[in-house]
Amino acid sequence: MQVIADLVAPVVVLQEADKRLPPRPAALPHEMAEAQGWQVVDFGEPAGSLGFHGNAMLIRPDIGVLTTAHIDLPGLEPRGAIRADLATAIGPLRVIGTHLGLIRRYRLLQLRAIMRHLSQLSPMPTVLAGDFNEWGPARALDNVTPGLLILPERPSFPSPRPVAPLDRFAISGNLVARNHGTHSARPARVASDHLPVWADLTRR
Repeated sequence: MQVIADLVAPVVVLQEADKRLPPRPAALPHEMAEAQGWQVVDFGEPAGSLGFHGNAMLIRPDIGVLTTAHIDLPGLEPRGAIRADLATAIGPLRVIGTHLGLIRRYRLLQLRAIMRHLSQLSPMPTVLAGDFNEWGPARALDNVTPGLLILPERPSFPSPRPVAPLDRFAISGNLVARNHGTHSARPARVASDHLPVWADLTRR
């Protein structure tokens, strides 16, 4: 919670926020987040879970929730994504959080599933955020994310000495990243095996 507070972000997307085995209780208790002034976005999972397949979203009280959904993703291991359409200071914003698979074939299938989901919705400024598990350059994913720009790599893993840009943002063309980077201030390097990545977005 200290690392999250240090980011000074109105919207935070988390991965591995629930424990892996049923009934998948939250690794970060609801009460702890709420005590720090966060609203835990509800994605319809059973009581005790913070999100869906470990993906969760925290928002500040001045952010409104318009709609939410969760997306089952294909692959050898259970994977999913969350979507929240939000009312923010820069206008309506669609935020998708995900944690893609370890095998590239399935990562590509999972991104295609997310893009199919988005294609069925009314257009809205969109940001896709999460652990893409992609060690190489972003261009490897460009063909399966049409309409989204994957921001330049920022190494985030492993947190003590980051070399791999696993954690990424992809944004729609009506958004601009004024800046983005990796948060490495203490205690981020010991709070997780990944450093947080952040993006300061505005409307084009």
